Amino acid sequence: MNFLQFAVWGSYLVCIGNFLGRVGLGDYISWFYIAQGVVSIFMPAIIGAIADKFIQPQRLLGISHLLAAGFMLAAAYFGIEATRLTAESLPTSIWPIFTTYCLSVAFYMPTIALSNTVAFSILKSHGYDTVKDFPPIRVFGTVGFIAAMWFVNFVSFGLAEAAQFTYMQLVVCGTIGLVLGLYSFTLPQCPICADESRNKTLVQRLGLDAFVLFKQKKMALFFIFSMLLGVSLQITNGYATPYINSFAASSQSWFAENPTLLVSVSQISEALCILLIPFFLGRFGIKRVMMIAMFAWVLRFGFFGLGTTESALGIIALFISCLVYGVAFDFFNVSGALFVEQEASKPMQASAQGLFMLMTNGIGASVGTWIAGKVVSHYCDWNNGYLVARDGVSGGWQATWGIFAAYALVVALVFTVAFKYKHNPAALKK
Repeated sequence: MNFLQFAVWGSYLVCIGNFLGRVGLGDYISWFYIAQGVVSIFMPAIIGAIADKFIQPQRLLGISHLLAAGFMLAAAYFGIEATRLTAESLPTSIWPIFTTYCLSVAFYMPTIALSNTVAFSILKSHGYDTVKDFPPIRVFGTVGFIAAMWFVNFVSFGLAEAAQFTYMQLVVCGTIGLVLGLYSFTLPQCPICADESRNKTLVQRLGLDAFVLFKQKKMALFFIFSMLLGVSLQITNGYATPYINSFAASSQSWFAENPTLLVSVSQISEALCILLIPFFLGRFGIKRVMMIAMFAWVLRFGFFGLGTTESALGIIALFISCLVYGVAFDFFNVSGALFVEQEASKPMQASAQGLFMLMTNGIGASVGTWIAGKVVSHYCDWNNGYLVARDGVSGGWQATWGIFAAYALVVALVFTVAFKYKHNPAALKK
């Protein structure tokens, strides 16, 4: 279940920009990531409420995946039409693909939490310890994400280019979703949640009641910086592969032709860096681990700006950028969740965690992707399916990554000075 859950996502998340650029919709890449952030704000809460009151989680997981898969296959159908229109030099409308894509991710995003609910329920019912036994299972999710990336990177399905550049990535996503949707109905039954979960309001599920924590200066600063850091989250998902592939417009390079495979190093790093978190938290404490994550984002963007597929040093810079992604992503998410757990009162913890996700993956990521789209469009332009430096504007890709790196650096420095938090090793051991 976990393998397929994240294989659905990995089949398109980092490479859909390549396809959009090929069919003349490259200027709208940011819209597709903004849509994902927006639906992440409210859809998990709505689907979670249904699972708590009306439908067993494993059945709702299956229904949600089938709906998401159906809409993604519809998006692929419109992608075929967009490809035909592009070949005939006719304009392509964004709305058929974008609308069906939005409906697909609206039903997919809640399944991330639903799959966890199903896993926890089944493990508990069979006498397993979720703290001990779930993490090895969750690792298969990351493996599935990477496997899907490699699959669309290499398989072309008889087309002129690999699936990472065509509508076939959406077909792969929809097909995996159908398999998982049907498989979900074969999972053991999971009871509808306990009364305390059932009685939560939508406001509580969204984490909005936790806004009362803004009265505390420490918590207010944490949530504000969570939003500011969240700005960085989806930038490389949207623009890393188009950037790497842009070198194929001017020179022959294996890495430029296989950008999804190269970016998958980021996901491998993410899986490995989880193992480092206990040591770093125990040695440096929550605030310093957060700082390490923030400065890692500076390196993530900075090394992308230095990277190129046309020299050995440039390729090394791209690899370093991908390697530090695990630190940038994992360290803040885990340390931030621990900070919320320690500082929020017991009745408010669930809502506070919801607010943390809202500020980072919802508001922060959506705003950041929108800004990134504006920056990239200023310095770069699409030419024959490649996003290259815009004529008459100095800087190109290097300027865009430099701006993102400078932003991350300012956030990291201000956080270091403004956020006061004392390391408490005893609290971490609890």
